[in-house]
Amino acid sequence: MADTPTGPPPQETIPATPGTPSEPGTSFNIGEEFGTAKRNLPPPKVLGIGLALVLLISLIVILTQSRPRGSGTIDAIDAVEVPDQGTVLAAINVSVHNSSAKPLWIRGLRATVKTDSGEFTDDAGSPVDFERYFQAFPALKQHAIQPLTVETKIQPGAEAKGTMMVSFPTTLDAFNKRKSLTVTVQPYDERPVEITQK
Repeated sequence: MADTPTGPPPQETIPATPGTPSEPGTSFNIGEEFGTAKRNLPPPKVLGIGLALVLLISLIVILTQSRPRGSGTIDAIDAVEVPDQGTVLAAINVSVHNSSAKPLWIRGLRATVKTDSGEFTDDAGSPVDFERYFQAFPALKQHAIQPLTVETKIQPGAEAKGTMMVSFPTTLDAFNKRKSLTVTVQPYDERPVEITQK
């Protein structure tokens, strides 16, 4: 019969009991955690460079997207006081210029007047009512042109001119002595174009 080589006899493992020293070379520090930022994040230099790049890209996007795509002027203002109502009705002629490379669609028109008695804001009235206002107050028609309406499309490099009608709860004297008048043209998905006359 051939001799079969045999390896070293298997060693018996005896479970450690409390109070017995553990095997040498297996030190374990329970205070060290593996879920900390020190173990999971990249080195601070790499993290700083990445953060700086994100901030730079964000700044570029904000600066390029935050400028209004247009400008404009207030060309004429005619105002009348509505008797016994303490209200002023104003016809404002506005020119809006699209200085961008894309068409500009008007979503809303608003005017704000600052007077000694306060600041008042009104959305532009519907052009359907213009003729009725002109019949009741002929002075409003003095400089009026075609209405500037919501949904007006202004092509790149082009200009739109029109009249908007607003009312403010103030006297005609206070309106005429106003500190400023601001027309806000709100395009779709863009910053508003603010036109101020002082």
